[in-house]
Amino acid sequence: MPRGRSATYDDQREFILAQAAQLFARRGYPATSMNQVAEACNLSKATLYHYYKDKSSLLISIAETHVSKLAALVAEEEASTHTDEERLRRFIYRIVEEYAGAQDAHRVLTDDVRFLEEEDRERVLNQEREVVAGFARAVSALRPGTPSDDLAKPLTMLLFGMINWMFTWMKPGGRLDHASIAPIVADLFLGGIGAVKSPPPAGAAPPARQLDSVKESG
Repeated sequence: MPRGRSATYDDQREFILAQAAQLFARRGYPATSMNQVAEACNLSKATLYHYYKDKSSLLISIAETHVSKLAALVAEEEASTHTDEERLRRFIYRIVEEYAGAQDAHRVLTDDVRFLEEEDRERVLNQEREVVAGFARAVSALRPGTPSDDLAKPLTMLLFGMINWMFTWMKPGGRLDHASIAPIVADLFLGGIGAVKSPPPAGAAPPARQLDSVKESG
């Protein structure tokens, strides 16, 4: 009988993905070798190949795992009974939280998917398009003329630009963290600069724990 996988097999795969994502994000996918991934994981190259057959399979797994979480987030919120504004705010809060915990994977998804084979790249990009489409529907629901709103996607891409860019200038340990910046992004996008409120005191519950208390502004 074939030997079954050990209880730690999936944990080891996740650890390898995290280390590979960090290397790809910092060095770039082309400049990173399997030897470097093995070294970062404190594994032999032979052991690394037991988990992932090549560097491309690592890239596919990083990208698909990350974008699948984003797609699941969108599907969950679209199935909710929240008001249109609550739904968009929740989208913003949750995606900021997801990005905050997966910055390396997100950079890989953004920068390195182009190195995949066409079939794999299209599969990942199609999932990305689903995420964008879900956000665009949430944006469009707050605008007159829905569902044929030709500005929904451009507005959505502006929103993503705001979210993605914050990770390039926010400093770890700074006055603003991801939990406090998400409501600022939502207020700015939904109400303009005059609607932006000061963030709550340090130590307050993060937005993900406050989502049920988000109310539609009058």
